[in-house]
Amino acid sequence: MTNELYAVVGNPISHSKSPRIHSLFAEQTGEAVEYTAIQAPLEGFETTVTSFFERGGRGLNVTVPFKERAWQMASRRTDRAAAAGAANTLYLDSEGSLTADNTDGAGLVTDLTINHGIALADTRILILGAGGAVRGVLGPLLAARPASITIANRTLARAEALVDLFAGQAGETRLEACEFRAADAPMDLVINGTSASLQGDLPPLSPAVLGPDTVVYDMMYSLQTTTFNQWALDQGATRVFDGLGMLVEQAAESFQVWRGVRPQTAPVIDVLRNE
Repeated sequence: MTNELYAVVGNPISHSKSPRIHSLFAEQTGEAVEYTAIQAPLEGFETTVTSFFERGGRGLNVTVPFKERAWQMASRRTDRAAAAGAANTLYLDSEGSLTADNTDGAGLVTDLTINHGIALADTRILILGAGGAVRGVLGPLLAARPASITIANRTLARAEALVDLFAGQAGETRLEACEFRAADAPMDLVINGTSASLQGDLPPLSPAVLGPDTVVYDMMYSLQTTTFNQWALDQGATRVFDGLGMLVEQAAESFQVWRGVRPQTAPVIDVLRNE
């Protein structure tokens, strides 16, 4: 049986765990999948994608900084990609149209609720950042019906733009925006959706957002405690999680979109934690 080709595309990409994750999925499910990593030039993303599918590629995951460009490039979008305005999954549909999907939000919600047992309904959520990573998860977070979601960002206008964009999906959830420094009330869940942890930086956030039972979640992942989670621990937080589970869960969702098979994620998360 000939393996079918999939890949993750980004810049930089050498750190990506996606090839390892999908190789573990393929081994577990018996699917004939070969999965590689592609570093696209910053000005050559669209050419890279076109070339990949022309060579017979079946599906792409898309990571920083190309998620919004992937969305723009697609001629068809799933409902969740359309709502997100960003795409982390590309494939050709039955008619050969480049189709965009977004599995990030599903991955985050599954990791929070299933893997970590965190209830989202009626909670107060603070999410940091207003880029493609946050835009990709807001829809599924709102669908979980929290009491409120506050989007905090360095530039207030970008956070306000996301509030306007997702107001129609908010339902009874209070959706609001503020600058980082203006967030000063205890939250039930604080999600870092900025990439600051990767550079060892921190958003200028008040410790007042952390109450005794606040759950802290960094969408970035690291073999060591992320910079943001270490800050939270130093402020007295007791439940902190990084984004490795989200990474595996969104990958499983992509795998199912492509192959029609849902891998088991818990053993893959365990392998990656211990490598």
